[in-house]
Amino acid sequence: MKRLVAFIIAGVLLIGFLLPACSSAPATPSDSMKIQVATDATWRPFEYIDDQKQIVGMDIDIMNAIAAKENLVIDWVDVRWDALLAGMAQSQYDAAISSITITEERKQSILFSEPYFAAGQLVVVRKDNTTIKSKNDLTGPVGVQLGTTGDIEVQKIAAAKSVPYQDINLAFLDLMNGQVNAVVCDNPVALLYVGQNDDKLKSVGTVFTSEFYGIAISKNKAGLESRINAGIAAVKKDGIIDNIAKKWLEE
Repeated sequence: MKRLVAFIIAGVLLIGFLLPACSSAPATPSDSMKIQVATDATWRPFEYIDDQKQIVGMDIDIMNAIAAKENLVIDWVDVRWDALLAGMAQSQYDAAISSITITEERKQSILFSEPYFAAGQLVVVRKDNTTIKSKNDLTGPVGVQLGTTGDIEVQKIAAAKSVPYQDINLAFLDLMNGQVNAVVCDNPVALLYVGQNDDKLKSVGTVFTSEFYGIAISKNKAGLESRINAGIAAVKKDGIIDNIAKKWLEE
């Protein structure tokens, strides 16, 4: 878990250098704005459903902190990943936070905030695997979450076959059961699963992509982009993102 915390804090600190060190002006009750925020709650520790059937996670805490700074009232909605991206492209939701990598392709149809987190893809295999040492060794079925950067990257590897799952947890279960040869996903998620199953799983190689997470924002919600960006700057300046990362990654 120490390795996981090192990865995550490095990501948070990197984003700290990218964002301006300024804080938003204090919100007033008249500034209150109600927004519907979508997330795909299958991506622990960023967003998932807990034992009380509540949506929780690092992204959820970050978005709530931004909302507190900018007087935004959030109505959370749990949406599958592919429907989330499609919904944001059609402005069905006001915003979405769900470990969404900012890409040029997605920016064609989705408005993004400033980045709030840095991550990358990592390969996880069974503990007894001695043949896969990095992404270059991937062959056969490889578990990914449908439509994610991991899915896209595995599809580029000729010898590998991308096996998409709606829930990344199912991909890791199939890995431990021998149904897939590896899982590729964002490094914080990968290392969390390895930490929780270190007798069965291990990560191999190094992080092989450089990605930045952003909050997706509806083009039809006037003024929301500036408020979310101001909120990101404020929680960064106050050290709130660092504290949230430690809470979720040291538990």
